[in-house]
Amino acid sequence: MAHTYSDVEREARMLSADDRSKLVDVLLDSLRGGELAEIESAWAVEIERRVKACERGETKLVPAEDVFAKARLINGA
Repeated sequence: MAHTYSDVEREARMLSADDRSKLVDVLLDSLRGGELAEIESAWAVEIERRVKACERGETKLVPAEDVFAKARLINGA
Protein backbone atom coordinates (compact mmCIF):
# COMPACT_ATOMS: atom_id res chain seq x y z
CA MET A 1 0.00 0.00 0.00
CA ALA A 2 1.46 3.35 -1.03
CA HIS A 3 1.54 6.12 1.54
CA THR A 4 1.37 9.77 0.65
CA TYR A 5 3.33 12.43 2.48
CA SER A 6 0.08 13.54 4.12
CA ASP A 7 -0.61 10.01 5.37
CA VAL A 8 2.86 9.67 6.88
CA GLU A 9 2.74 13.14 8.46
CA ARG A 10 -0.69 12.50 9.99
CA GLU A 11 0.45 9.18 11.45
CA ALA A 12 3.72 10.67 12.72
CA ARG A 13 1.83 13.40 14.57
CA MET A 14 -0.08 10.70 16.47
CA LEU A 15 3.17 9.35 17.95
CA SER A 16 4.35 10.30 21.41
CA ALA A 17 6.80 13.19 21.66
CA ASP A 18 9.60 10.71 22.41
CA ASP A 19 8.79 8.58 19.36
CA ARG A 20 8.52 11.68 17.14
CA SER A 21 11.96 12.74 18.35
CA LYS A 22 13.39 9.31 17.52
CA LEU A 23 11.74 9.46 14.10
CA VAL A 24 13.29 12.86 13.42
CA ASP A 25 16.72 11.48 14.29
CA VAL A 26 16.27 8.48 11.98
CA LEU A 27 15.05 10.65 9.11
CA LEU A 28 17.87 13.16 9.52
CA ASP A 29 20.40 10.33 9.64
CA SER A 30 18.98 9.01 6.38
CA LEU A 31 19.74 12.38 4.75
CA ARG A 32 23.25 12.67 6.14
CA GLY A 33 26.27 10.58 5.43
CA GLY A 34 27.32 7.88 7.85
CA GLU A 35 30.28 9.98 8.96
CA LEU A 36 28.04 12.74 10.31
CA ALA A 37 25.90 10.20 12.12
CA GLU A 38 29.03 8.82 13.81
CA ILE A 39 30.13 12.31 14.84
CA GLU A 40 26.71 13.14 16.26
CA SER A 41 26.64 9.83 18.11
CA ALA A 42 30.05 10.56 19.63
CA TRP A 43 28.85 14.02 20.69
CA ALA A 44 25.73 12.50 22.27
CA VAL A 45 27.96 10.23 24.36
CA GLU A 46 30.20 13.18 25.34
CA ILE A 47 27.21 15.35 26.26
CA GLU A 48 25.84 12.60 28.48
CA ARG A 49 29.26 12.18 30.13
CA ARG A 50 29.44 15.92 30.84
CA VAL A 51 25.88 16.09 32.20
CA LYS A 52 26.56 13.20 34.58
CA ALA A 53 29.83 14.81 35.73
CA CYS A 54 27.94 18.04 36.37
CA GLU A 55 25.22 16.23 38.31
CA ARG A 56 27.89 14.57 40.48
CA GLY A 57 29.39 17.99 41.19
CA GLU A 58 32.65 17.17 39.44
CA THR A 59 32.69 20.21 37.20
CA LYS A 60 33.24 23.88 37.84
CA LEU A 61 30.35 25.86 36.43
CA VAL A 62 30.92 29.39 35.17
CA PRO A 63 28.01 31.81 34.76
CA ALA A 64 27.34 32.70 31.13
CA GLU A 65 27.68 36.41 31.93
CA ASP A 66 31.27 35.81 33.06
CA VAL A 67 32.09 33.80 29.95
CA PHE A 68 30.70 36.48 27.62
CA ALA A 69 32.42 39.27 29.54
CA LYS A 70 35.75 37.48 29.22
CA ALA A 71 35.15 36.86 25.51
CA ARG A 72 34.43 40.58 24.99
CA LEU A 73 37.69 41.47 26.76
CA ILE A 74 39.66 39.02 24.65
CA ASN A 75 38.08 40.24 21.42
CA GLY A 76 38.46 43.90 22.36
CA ALA A 77 34.75 44.60 22.12
